[in-house]
Amino acid sequence: MQADTFTATVFEAELAIPHGMARIMSFSNAQPTNHVFRRDEHYWLDLCLSPRPEKARGCYFERWGPHRFERLGEIILIPPGEALHVRTEAGENQASIVCEIHAQAVDRWLDGGLEWTDRRLEGGLDIVHPHIRSCLARLAQEAYRGGTGSSTLAEMIAGQLAIEVARYCEAIAEGHIMGGLASWRLRLIDERLQRGGAPPSLGELAALCNLSVRQLTRGFRSSRGCTIGDHIAQTRIEMAKRLLISDDSIKSIAFALGFVSPSSFSYAFGRATGVTPLRFRQSQLRKPA
Repeated sequence: MQADTFTATVFEAELAIPHGMARIMSFSNAQPTNHVFRRDEHYWLDLCLSPRPEKARGCYFERWGPHRFERLGEIILIPPGEALHVRTEAGENQASIVCEIHAQAVDRWLDGGLEWTDRRLEGGLDIVHPHIRSCLARLAQEAYRGGTGSSTLAEMIAGQLAIEVARYCEAIAEGHIMGGLASWRLRLIDERLQRGGAPPSLGELAALCNLSVRQLTRGFRSSRGCTIGDHIAQTRIEMAKRLLISDDSIKSIAFALGFVSPSSFSYAFGRATGVTPLRFRQSQLRKPA
């Protein structure tokens, strides 16, 4: 296969971590991205600090064939030795904290190793996990600003990140043996969340999937390695990021996403991202086109 069109990349900051490196990277997509990512001895973790391009897609073509492209979420994980073909449309810039962690740092926590099944590969393309997100966000802060004890703190955060990644990968069940949800049910859930408004109840999502609430919650955790509540919360934050780069007022965005007030929106957004909606909007406006 041919995949050679890549975005312009700028390294804004970097931070050495045990068995790897964390970098703040800006990608300027003046033309569509069409690139294959592969690391033979490292895990590649990418947390988007700006909105992930809306139509960003990834395909493990050596496993799935060349035509199956899945949506890329806020956090993606590419395991060692796996080739991911990434596509985005032109005109959508992004910034990410990218961590490359040597396989040994993660695999040491996996009893007997891990088989990278189809379900696990797909689960790594849209990670909704508060602890993994927190570790990556903290490493981004240290890379940008540092401070007293920065190297020691980065070492501890990287150690936790390796364990959280190992736990996440183990938690993703294979097939229906462990009760994972079918892909069409996961797609229905994501489509409902993208409609905005007040977040759906578990009962609504269970009815949508023709399941009981118990089947829904257990199956979702098996499929995605996180609770459905965490997934709903993170999806709202991602939608908020996209709306904040528009001309809509913060008040109208808060109500469009189903928050009861702008202050509750500001609190939830700040807790998830470390900045207020206004600061996030200002940071996006300062970026070069």
